[in-house]
Amino acid sequence: MQLEAVYHRPKLNWAYAYDEKTIHLRLRTKKNDVSEVFAWTGDKYAWDDTKELIPMERACSDVMFDYWECEVQPPFRRLKYGFLLKNGDEAWWMTETDFLQERPKVPDRLFDFPFINPVDIFKAPEWVKDAVFYQIFPERFANGDSSLDPEGVLPWGGKPERDNFFGGDLQGVIDHLDHLTELGVTGIYFTPVFEATTNHKYDTQDYMKIDPHFGDKDTLKKLVDLCHERGIRVLLDAVFNHAGRTFAPFVDVRENGEQSKYKDWFHIREFPLNVKDGIPTYDTFAFEPMMPKLNTEHPEVKEYLLNVAEYWIKETGIDGWRLDVANEVDHYFWREFRQRVKAVNPDAYILGEIWHEASPWLQGDQFDAVMNYPFTDAVLDFVVRGTLDARQFTEAIGRQLSRYPRQASEAAFNLLDSHDTPRLLTLCEGSKSKMKLASLFQFTYPGTPCIYYGDEIGMDGEQDPDCRKCMVWEEENQDRMLFDFYRRLIEVRKSNPALRTGSLHFLQAEAGGTTLAYERRLGDESLLVLLNNDATIQTIQVAQPDGSWKDEFTGEVYEAKRGRLSVKLPAYGYAILVPVK
Repeated sequence: MQLEAVYHRPKLNWAYAYDEKTIHLRLRTKKNDVSEVFAWTGDKYAWDDTKELIPMERACSDVMFDYWECEVQPPFRRLKYGFLLKNGDEAWWMTETDFLQERPKVPDRLFDFPFINPVDIFKAPEWVKDAVFYQIFPERFANGDSSLDPEGVLPWGGKPERDNFFGGDLQGVIDHLDHLTELGVTGIYFTPVFEATTNHKYDTQDYMKIDPHFGDKDTLKKLVDLCHERGIRVLLDAVFNHAGRTFAPFVDVRENGEQSKYKDWFHIREFPLNVKDGIPTYDTFAFEPMMPKLNTEHPEVKEYLLNVAEYWIKETGIDGWRLDVANEVDHYFWREFRQRVKAVNPDAYILGEIWHEASPWLQGDQFDAVMNYPFTDAVLDFVVRGTLDARQFTEAIGRQLSRYPRQASEAAFNLLDSHDTPRLLTLCEGSKSKMKLASLFQFTYPGTPCIYYGDEIGMDGEQDPDCRKCMVWEEENQDRMLFDFYRRLIEVRKSNPALRTGSLHFLQAEAGGTTLAYERRLGDESLLVLLNNDATIQTIQVAQPDGSWKDEFTGEVYEAKRGRLSVKLPAYGYAILVPVK
């Protein structure tokens, strides 16, 4: 047994409170090196009366390690614990300081979870687990009020460029809420709606004002109210890492230099403000001169932005914030941001834009979730690019699930494309079969799925700005069969709780293979999901007790006989199977 590969530490994603009664314990071992793991647990003040060995389940694996997990409900909310690792006749006891071949006589050197303090429990909003989001780029969704059109607006449906306008606005969203209701989405994520000079609005000019090209505060409030009547939550984009070049405090610094009372609102290396060899003399987003970075450690800046976050929740009833470039803002700011936002609306969803491993932000004191781009990459690598086989794909997914507490994974924002990436259909090189397969995994995976506007009707687009085309509203130019697929996929997810909050177990994923089988389980409820990521017909066989299974999409019934379930899938085919009772 390779003990050097064994890893555990208290707290973080290795030992955490899932709720006020339950602690999750995790242990890492070398892949296929250990056959059994047990948690040895008890109360430190009543060890002899409470100690027990609890079997741990191999919850997931990646290319190098297995990750074991169990739940413990300590009688007094305290837990002293160690681990017993077995492989054949070999056995080791793991304490906080040693590996021993004999059971420790006293628990003093075991790991310690001192107490489940309710205030420390990472709690994401419950509604997010059940949500299906839809991302809207307001300038390109629908033009509902032409009187708001900016100067030089182009006819709807023209070629998108970085600096052109087509007149999309909030009234346009209001006018097309029936489309979203028919599709079945229960959440909208809007890219920025506050006053700015660009079509994307990430260069904020006034955080307290809706961009006049989109409408005003009353229009936003009307939109939010109408969404709530339909059971749709609304998420706005908070661009707090940087402001725009026309943001009043930055204008003052440009005009008054070192004499400006706002000079410390920004990170200025040298006066006067200018650009040398393509690098501004002040910190910005991605060296972009028109997006100066805000000094969120400055008390006045911090208070200004926190008031913005509170104001729009109070005034319009929005349901949370997506935080732009969240990883470049200090952690102290986000901790205070969470406290202020949750004080106004405890159910608000706080979503950070982070493209990489994000555990420092997902400890319950900052974000509820992040935009799950590692998930995006894994799905695209398997289904679209073909750079991962089935086994490698499950290893990438296993690594992702092992990184965070379960409640973070349950609230993760799972997307396949966005305003920052090529569209899914373009990534699939026009193959709607591959597009459906990727989306099917997205909707049967833990976390909340998000559809980028227009994907559901077959819109394509290369990298920004081409991925920001005007929404197609002429029904004859929409792929209604694709729309029906997404609508049905959402229905299936909504009608099966195990697809939203159940555990995930891969049943088949072979090296070099292109078929995948996995189970979603919640209590007594169990579903099987089968995928054929290949251009040929393939048959998937999995071990199952004898009985009948019905495909939620086709209604076809399959019989498990002699402990095996066999399902033939067409090229890029899929099945979501529920037991026939």
